[in-house]
Amino acid sequence: MNLEYYIARRIHYTRAGRGVSRPAVRIATVGMALGLAVMLVAVAVITGFKREIRQKTIGFGGHIQISNFDNNNTYETKPIRMDSATLARIRAVPGVRHVQHTATKPGIIKTEGEFQGVILKGVGPDFDWAFFASNLRQGRTIDTASDTLRNEVVLSEWLAQRLGLKVGDTFFTYFVQDNIRARRFTIVGLYSTDFVEYDRLFMLTDIRHVRRLNDWQADQFSTLEVLLRSYDDIDSAGEAVYMATANRFDDEGDAYLTRTIRQLNPQIFGWLDLLDMNVWVILALITAVAGFIIISGLLILILERTRLIGTLKALGATDWTVRRIFLWHTLFIVIRGMLWGNLIGLSLCALQAWTGLVPLDPESYYTATVPVAFHWGYILALNAGTLVASFLMMVGPLVLITRISPATVMRYE
Repeated sequence: MNLEYYIARRIHYTRAGRGVSRPAVRIATVGMALGLAVMLVAVAVITGFKREIRQKTIGFGGHIQISNFDNNNTYETKPIRMDSATLARIRAVPGVRHVQHTATKPGIIKTEGEFQGVILKGVGPDFDWAFFASNLRQGRTIDTASDTLRNEVVLSEWLAQRLGLKVGDTFFTYFVQDNIRARRFTIVGLYSTDFVEYDRLFMLTDIRHVRRLNDWQADQFSTLEVLLRSYDDIDSAGEAVYMATANRFDDEGDAYLTRTIRQLNPQIFGWLDLLDMNVWVILALITAVAGFIIISGLLILILERTRLIGTLKALGATDWTVRRIFLWHTLFIVIRGMLWGNLIGLSLCALQAWTGLVPLDPESYYTATVPVAFHWGYILALNAGTLVASFLMMVGPLVLITRISPATVMRYE
């Protein structure tokens, strides 16, 4: 055991009860613990919120969408075809997990007392139901594998409540074309994602209904949705899918338009990107407050032990030796504060993740409870950054040690 560590340990554990050092140590420890806990909660909530909104947006449209280049950014789309060679190139792009064909058609649901505009989204046997199955509240998903075309739909709970419908009810949906067409659908399932912007729009059915309404062929569709294994691959995979479809045309001579979900929803993802700035502001403010508390506590410790510093210097100790003593002393405070901070912060995050204790308004935040995400890379980086920042903040107070003269101390003592 080295001398500096031994003296620091004696000061911290043996003499902590004397003078004003004990409350100073407690305040510094509490400040460190609360600061780290708040930073952990802030990072977990922001990353959880971004992940939640991102997953819901992707769930309704995939990571990448390929459509007709002549589409006018509406759900009344022009059809496209895609040959097997182009489809194989897309599937071969690194990071691509699944591709699925969809078709959309605007319509109006009419009941006895209400009406509501919707987007009829047709899906086929290749559709990945994982997202909607995880958000299914009642009933089941539609059967698209049957040779018999069924008038089944999966509706959102928001639309069902708005129109006074439930699972098993039937209703008419009207589609305005050259002539108004009507279809009678039966509700087989209700979903709710709390993403009200989309819940109020989409009604899922068999893609063959949309093809019949639009007089399309069996191989025509509105959009090819590409799902990736990881959102982190969206830029590279988006570029690769674009290159696989660029300057290519289907049998009708129509070109392909390839866009990522970020390009399709710039307002949502721009808003999510702004949250990163909020995180940095919170981290900076909390670090400044915690740093001020640590600096104040260290100054009190140094000033209260001026006699000890002078005695050690008179016995031949160098400035660096005395500094290491107080570095060890401060490390004890920082480590204890970080342990408590991790315990408090991670416990609060776990409690929210398991119970959903703190609610939110889905109309405003697109989620019913505060979401949290345990990103262990961020947690470790936050702890390491806190430790480094704490030691950097000690530089100023430790400079005082060089200004303490043994002769001056002995004179006043």
